[in-house]
Amino acid sequence: MSVHNEGIAVAGIANTTQAQAWNGYEGEHWAAHQDRYDAVNSGFNERLLGVAEIRDRDRVLDVGCGNGQLTRLAARQAAHATGIDLSAPMLARARASAHAEDVPNVSFERGDAQVHPFPPGGFDIVLSRFGVMFFADPVAAFANIGRAMRPGGRLAFVCLTALAGTDLGTVFGALAPHLAAPTGADGSGPTSLADPGHIRDVLSRAGFRDVTCTYEEAQQIWGRDVADAADFLATWGPVRHQMHRVDPETAAYARDALTAALRPYESAGAVRLRGTAWLVTAVPS
Repeated sequence: MSVHNEGIAVAGIANTTQAQAWNGYEGEHWAAHQDRYDAVNSGFNERLLGVAEIRDRDRVLDVGCGNGQLTRLAARQAAHATGIDLSAPMLARARASAHAEDVPNVSFERGDAQVHPFPPGGFDIVLSRFGVMFFADPVAAFANIGRAMRPGGRLAFVCLTALAGTDLGTVFGALAPHLAAPTGADGSGPTSLADPGHIRDVLSRAGFRDVTCTYEEAQQIWGRDVADAADFLATWGPVRHQMHRVDPETAAYARDALTAALRPYESAGAVRLRGTAWLVTAVPS
């Protein structure tokens, strides 16, 4: 199967819906705001890289690498790091950043990890920072990733917990009277791996063992102040999509509610939310 986006035909894409999103507005927004998204997600880098235990001879694969911050960090500890992602705009940003930071032992490939023809046993370590929650068929995807790992290799990733009761869940809850949930119900979309039992089941059926799921929290910076954070979140793809589905008056109410919900989180020159994730490790059987 192939998907055609912006004049580029890409073979071997199973997840066409996500490919269209990440090669359209969503991917362009992430690429254009690389530093801002890294400020949101980089608090999990140290713990993720710590459990990966990368050695200087290791070959590392970063799944759903996006703008490539984690890939570049892994490359500094490894023999080589490869990032794979569906998004052409984000991969262009990742390559430019690797060049600017002088990280030569890194490469980036455009593809769908569910069906990509990875070299069998080609990687010692597979990482992902919030890049594994959107597979069309997660069991098939992780099975394909497992075949790309050497015996005794290590899988380590972070994925979102359920949003209910979290800071981000509170902010999105303030939008509920005006908009449909931008991330869908817990257990779907970006929270598709929010249940540790489901994670263990998926990875077990995909051929992994010794699965651990550890709850982690990290500070996430969403803006300089409330106005800046509200501007950023309102243009984030899922929120923007729901804003465009309602009339201008309702959208304005939603924007006011978003601004008010962020206000309690502003302090010391930034809007900080408590990010929550499952830190997952496993080894291929």
